[in-house]
Amino acid sequence: MIPRIKHIETLPNLMLRVEFDDGRIVLYDVSEDVRDIPAFAPLVHITGLFPQVQLDQSRTCVFWNSEIDLPSDAIYEHGKQA
Repeated sequence: MIPRIKHIETLPNLMLRVEFDDGRIVLYDVSEDVRDIPAFAPLVHITGLFPQVQLDQSRTCVFWNSEIDLPSDAIYEHGKQA
């Protein structure tokens, strides 16, 4: 089953705090994706973009624009329990 996101919050240093429907809360470090995925570079280079994170309608993906997104299962699996 794909984990659904209940709430998402941006934190300093490219961190996301994500709460899932099952009650799990994780901290996800987006800076690792910025380092490894060239499409994520605008999150560092465009002032104010990172805090504009949005949750898609299905609540299974967060995104910043049409090129930068993260699936909920990756956040769930790789996030650190808060």
